Amino acid sequence: MNKKRGMTLLSGVIMLSLLSACGNNNGNGGGNAAEPQASAAATQAAGDNTKAAGDSSTVDTSQPVALKMIFVGPKPVDYDTVFGEINKKLKEKINATVEGEFLDWSDWAQKYPLKLAANEDFDLIYAANWAGYNDQSLKGGFLELTDEMLQKYTPMTWKAMPEVSWGQAKVNGKLYMVPQNRGETVEKLILYREDLRKKYNLPEINSPEAYANYLKTIAEKEKGVTPFVPETGDWKLHNLDRVLLKQQNEWNMLDFDLPIGFKLDDPTGKVFNVYETPEFKDLIYYYKDLADNNAWSKSALNSKLDHQQEFRAGKTASITHNLGTLGALMTDMREKKSPYELALADVTPDKKKSVAVSTQNGIAIHATSKNPERALMMVDLLQNDKELHDLIMNGIPSVHYNPVGDDKYTNAEKNANYTGFSNWGFNSPLNRDNASFPEEANALTDKWEGEVYHYPLETFAFNNSNVKTEVANVGNVMLQYGIPLEYGTVKDVDKGLATLQKQVKAAGIDKIIAEVQRQIDEFLAKSGQ
Repeated sequence: MNKKRGMTLLSGVIMLSLLSACGNNNGNGGGNAAEPQASAAATQAAGDNTKAAGDSSTVDTSQPVALKMIFVGPKPVDYDTVFGEINKKLKEKINATVEGEFLDWSDWAQKYPLKLAANEDFDLIYAANWAGYNDQSLKGGFLELTDEMLQKYTPMTWKAMPEVSWGQAKVNGKLYMVPQNRGETVEKLILYREDLRKKYNLPEINSPEAYANYLKTIAEKEKGVTPFVPETGDWKLHNLDRVLLKQQNEWNMLDFDLPIGFKLDDPTGKVFNVYETPEFKDLIYYYKDLADNNAWSKSALNSKLDHQQEFRAGKTASITHNLGTLGALMTDMREKKSPYELALADVTPDKKKSVAVSTQNGIAIHATSKNPERALMMVDLLQNDKELHDLIMNGIPSVHYNPVGDDKYTNAEKNANYTGFSNWGFNSPLNRDNASFPEEANALTDKWEGEVYHYPLETFAFNNSNVKTEVANVGNVMLQYGIPLEYGTVKDVDKGLATLQKQVKAAGIDKIIAEVQRQIDEFLAKSGQ
C-alpha cells in the first residue's frame, strides 16, 4: 500500500527494455516505440502547449463541466486553497473544475467498493492493483479506455507513457485506467527510534531476529511507548508480512488479497497455498512470541490509530512502510526538530528487490461518468502539465513546498497541510524529489536500483471472474481465522493453524489455485518463457 511521495528506481526506458526482454509486451498500448518515455523537459513542453494539444477544434469544451473525483486518504487541511488554484487552471485550459471526495485510511477498504457498487455520481476515482483494480474492472465499475479515446483526449499521456505500462494496466486485453508514469519500489522497510536502540545498547537491526529483540526490549523497558503500531485497513495478512513473508522468502503473493504465492525465481510459476508452508508456520510462532511479549497493543486488530502520527508523536518505537513514505516522514520530522533520532532498517538486506508495475497507482473513469472526455483531459493535464502537476502533487509554492530547480523541492511551513492522500495517481516524470530526503534513504535507493530483480511473472494479473465466490469466501476466512493467528491472539498456535487450513480449503482455495495456475501457464506460454 502506498501512502507516499513517488520514488524513482528505474527510468521508464530501463523498465521497458528489461520487461520487453522478458517477453511481457502484452498490449498494443500506444505511444512511440522508439521513444518509450518522454523526458521531463519534453513533457513539460507538451504541458505548456496543452490548449493546442488537448483542446483543439476536435474537442468541444464550450460548455463548462464540474467533475468529481474520489481519492483515498484523508482530506488535506488546505484542500480548498490548493484545489481552488487547480480549478482556476482547469477552467482556463479545458473549461472544467474538479471536486474531490476523500475516503479516510481507517475505512477506505469498506467504502471504496461500495462507491462503485452503488453507482454513485462521480467521474474519476483513484485506482491501483492493491485497491482491487482488476476486480473492479471486471465488475464494470470502470470505463473501458480505447486507443482512440486516449489519443484524442490524453495526447500528452499517449506520447509520454511507455508502451509496456499500458500493457501492464490491461485486464483481459482491455484498459480501464491511466496508470502512473514513473517507476517506484514497493519493498517495505522498518522506521524505528535509533535513540532507543542506542539507549539499550542493542545490536544493529538487520534481520528479523534483531528486530524482534528490539521490539521485546522496548516493550519491557520503555514504558508508555508501543514497540510497533500497524497500519490500519482491511488487510487480510499481517502488516509485517510483506517484509517477513514475501520479501524474506522471495515470493510474490498476488497483491496480498489471497494466501497464494509463487517463488520469484521459479521459471515454471508454480503457485502454492501459503498457509500450508513451513515458512508461514515459523512466522506465526515468531508473531506469537512478539504478541506474548507485548510488541503491539492487544487491541491492534481493531485499532484506528494513524501509525505515522503515533510514530511522529513518539508513542510508538517502529512502523513499516515503503521507502518513499518513510523517507518523507523522516524528512518532515527532522525539519520540525523532532527530539527523536530516526533510522531505517532493512531486515531482508540480501533478498531480491522488485519494482512496482504501472498499476501501483493510476486514475480510472467511472463507468457512469457523464463527462468521460473532459475527465480524461483533466488526467492528461494533471499528469503532464508542469504547473498543474506541481499543484496536485505538492500544493502551493512557498506555502506547502519550496521549488528547487525544475525537479526538486524542500518542505515549506505548511507542508503537513497538503499531504497523505492519493495524489500519486498522477505520478509522472515531472514529479519533484525532496532535496532534503534522508541520505540513508537515498543510499538504499541507489543500492536497490542496482539490484532490481525482474521475474517472469512480473506483469501477470489474475482474473478472478471464474472463482469470485471462492475468492470472497477465502477472504472472509483470512480475516476471521488468519489475522487473529498472525497477531498472536490465538493461544494454541498449532490448533489455530489447523483450523485456518481446514477453513480455507472449505472456502475453495484449491479451486482458486487451480485457476491461478491455469492462467499463469497460459501467460508464460504466450510470453515465450
